[in-house]
Amino acid sequence: MLNLSEYRSKADRLADHLPWAALVAPGIVLNKDGSFQRTLRFRGPDLESATEAELVGICARANNALRRLGSGWALFFEAERTEALGYPNSHFPDAASWLVDEERRAAFEGKVAHYESRYHLTLVFMPPPDAQARAESTLVDSHYSRGERDWRQDLARFRDETNRVLDLFSGFMSEVRVLDDAQTLTYLHGTISPRRHPIMAPETPIYLDAILVDAPLTGGLEPMLGEQHLRTLTILGFPNLTRPGILDTLNHQDFAYRWMTRFIPLEKTEATKTLTRLRRQWFAKRKSIVAILREVITNEPVPLVDSDADNKALD
Repeated sequence: MLNLSEYRSKADRLADHLPWAALVAPGIVLNKDGSFQRTLRFRGPDLESATEAELVGICARANNALRRLGSGWALFFEAERTEALGYPNSHFPDAASWLVDEERRAAFEGKVAHYESRYHLTLVFMPPPDAQARAESTLVDSHYSRGERDWRQDLARFRDETNRVLDLFSGFMSEVRVLDDAQTLTYLHGTISPRRHPIMAPETPIYLDAILVDAPLTGGLEPMLGEQHLRTLTILGFPNLTRPGILDTLNHQDFAYRWMTRFIPLEKTEATKTLTRLRRQWFAKRKSIVAILREVITNEPVPLVDSDADNKALD
């Protein structure tokens, strides 16, 4: 991207903090840091009629589909609940069906607000650094190994992996499809703007960060996006066990919300190294420096330990 230090010394607007740069393939966005991203829209089974064993099986299949993604990948799961704007018009072959639909229309247009849920999965892939890519090219013979690194090779790898995830999800999801250019831009625009309207892909699909922004972001103690206030809820504790659809209660509330979950997978060796380092850090925090010095001087163990650090070291 263009170096703006000649014009502005620091980032002072929302577009400067957004990662999106350009559309480089149908539905695939190139980010400013060199990563690729692609968004899927999906819908799972009906939670009211599905059994718990069926939901557990679907979660296991989804886990098997995503566990093949290792280091360099990031997954963003989003559940968005928005107010339904209007009842769709339909044509029926007989009067009886039309009367039934009119009853539904009357119930929909009553005083009670209606909401609908949308679910998206965004796959982000950061290609390996040039040094790592050159080391891998020495082990694998390809026409890209002889010359300079070609970004189209990383793009093809990203497209193949996301298509494989799409094929696996199609086997157990009620609905799953890849967003095209216009749908991708509409989805990204909806994450940073209070206005809801379709976005068409420009003829030159570049500088998406500046194109999609149409509302200012105000920081401080009372942040706002346009005219809408933003508030953050902090979860202080997590349950020891979870079950599929544990947050389905949110889908029965009469308010709009957006729930985003980010998951950053790691290769097994890297994950083991990270867990070992964290376990050592928490184990070292069980006792303070004063307690450790007292043990050295008196040659007696100090029974008082930090229970929180001790529990996390055991986990």
